[in-house]
Amino acid sequence: MIRFIIPLMTILFLVPPIMAGAAMPGYSVVAQSEEDDITLYGKEMNGLYFDFKVDFKGDVFSRPFWINVTNPAYPPQLYYQDIIKDKRNELIIILTRGYGTGVLDQEVYVFHPGNKRFKEVLVDSPLAIVNKNIRTSLTPSKAEISIGNKHFSFNVKELKLLPETLFEEISLGSIINYEVKDDKLTATLHPQLSPGAFVGNIIITYEFQDNMYQAEKIEFKLENE
Repeated sequence: MIRFIIPLMTILFLVPPIMAGAAMPGYSVVAQSEEDDITLYGKEMNGLYFDFKVDFKGDVFSRPFWINVTNPAYPPQLYYQDIIKDKRNELIIILTRGYGTGVLDQEVYVFHPGNKRFKEVLVDSPLAIVNKNIRTSLTPSKAEISIGNKHFSFNVKELKLLPETLFEEISLGSIINYEVKDDKLTATLHPQLSPGAFVGNIIITYEFQDNMYQAEKIEFKLENE
C-alpha cells in the first residue's frame, strides 16, 4: 500500500535560536551525531515525526513543518561535512516524507551554520533540473533519454511490459533519493516506464553557486554500473 505525504506548508528559512534545556518533554530523538553534538528531535503521531527541533551544539532551532515517516527503514539522515570546500562543515538533513511500491519522496535541507544563526540555503529541485536539462521520449517499442549530447536508447519490447501499463511518457519524479557521496550532495532519480519498470539512474551532483545549490553534473547510469 503506497504511503505518500502531501507537503503541509512552505518551510521556514531562518529561525532564531532558543537555548537548549536539559530535556525536551514530548519529543523523541530521531537522529543524532554525538561526535558533532547534533541531535534531531520530533514529535510522533499517526506514523509520522513532525514539529522538529534541531539541537546544534547547544542551540535549538525549530522546524515545525518538517515531517518524516516513523518507519525505522527510513530514518532522518544527518551529515556534518564540508561539501563546498570552504574549510567549514555544512549541516545536511535528509527527510523521507513518503514511501511505497515504486515511490520514495525525500527532501533535503542544507544549513551554513555561523554566528549564532542557522541559515538554510536553497537546493534547486531535482525535477526542475531534469526538466531543463533532459529530454525523453517513450513509445511501445523504444525509450530514449538525452542529456546534452549523450543519448541512451532502450528496446521496450525486450522488457516484456504489458502495453496497457506503459506510461505516455517517462516518469522521473516517483523516486527521489538524496545522499552525500565523496563530500558532495547528490540526488538520484529513476526513470520509470510503467508501474515497477525502471531503467537506470539519473544522478545529479550539486555545487554551491550564486548562494544556492545548483547542478554541477548530471549523469545517466545503468543499474549495474
